Amino acid sequence: MALDRFFRRRRPQQQGGADMPDLWTQCPKCKEGLYNRDLETNAFVCHKCGHHLRLDASQRVAVLLDEGSFTQLSGQVHPTDALNFQDTESYPERLKRAQKKTGRPDAILTGTGAILGLPVTLAVMDFAFSGGSMGSVVGEEIARAAEHAARHGTPLIIVTASGGARMQESALSLMQMAKTTVALETLAEQGLPYVSVLTDPTTGGVTASFATIADVIVAEPGALIGFAGPRVIQQTIRQSLPDGFQRAEFLLSHGMVDAVVDRREQRAYLASLLGLLTRQEARA
Repeated sequence: MALDRFFRRRRPQQQGGADMPDLWTQCPKCKEGLYNRDLETNAFVCHKCGHHLRLDASQRVAVLLDEGSFTQLSGQVHPTDALNFQDTESYPERLKRAQKKTGRPDAILTGTGAILGLPVTLAVMDFAFSGGSMGSVVGEEIARAAEHAARHGTPLIIVTASGGARMQESALSLMQMAKTTVALETLAEQGLPYVSVLTDPTTGGVTASFATIADVIVAEPGALIGFAGPRVIQQTIRQSLPDGFQRAEFLLSHGMVDAVVDRREQRAYLASLLGLLTRQEARA
C-alpha cells in the first residue's frame, strides 16, 4: 500500500442517515453559527446581533401562545385554479409543491389560544408558502377568524409575512383586500381589539389592507414593511431614498406603526396590551 494512501485523511462518516437534522443555523445578517436548540430557546433571534430570523407559522404559534393552548381553526378551505393560470408551470403544480413543503393547504394558519392566560384568536401568515402571498383562501381564513373572534368575544391578532397578492389568482386575489377589511369591521362594531404584528417582510396588498388598519400595529425589529419595493419607488420618484427606508424603525419614527417590539418580549407586551384593552388581568 502506498504511503500517501495510508496517511490520507478519511472523511468522517455521517451518522443517522441523510435525513439527520442539521444542528446549526447561520445568522443571515452577521453570519454567526447558531446552535438550533439555543436559537429556539431565544425565540429564533440571533444572540450576537439581534437579527430576527423568519419563522414558519407553527414556530410563530409556539413563540406567541401559551404552551398547549392552541386549537386550529383553518385547514378546511383549499385553493383552486379558477383561472387556469399557466406561466412557466401550472398553478396546481405550484400549489402542490408549496403544500408539500409546508404541510398546509395555503399560506395561513388560524386558531384560538391564550397569551399569558388571556384568550385570543390568532391568524399567522406563512412566508414559506409561495412567499406568503394572499389568495382567495388567505382572505377567506382571515374573514372566518375575524367572525370567530367577534362571535366568541375575543381579541384578534394577525401576524403578517407576505410578498403581497398572489398573481396566479389575479383579480380574485385583489378582491381579498376589500373582503378582509370589511370582515374586520365586525370586531370594531363590538369593541373588540384587533392587533397586527408586522414581520419581515410585509408588503404589497397585505400592507395595503388588513395589516395596517389594526387598532394597534406592532412590528418586529428590522422588518421590511411597505407597498412597492424600494427600487420601484426610487425609479418612480427619481430620488435617493433615506437609509433604513421601509424598515420597522423608520416607520415607527414616521408614525406608521405604534411600536417595534423584540420578539423575545412580544408575549409580555401583547398580554399587557390586551389586558389593558379588554380590562382583564394577564397571568404573570
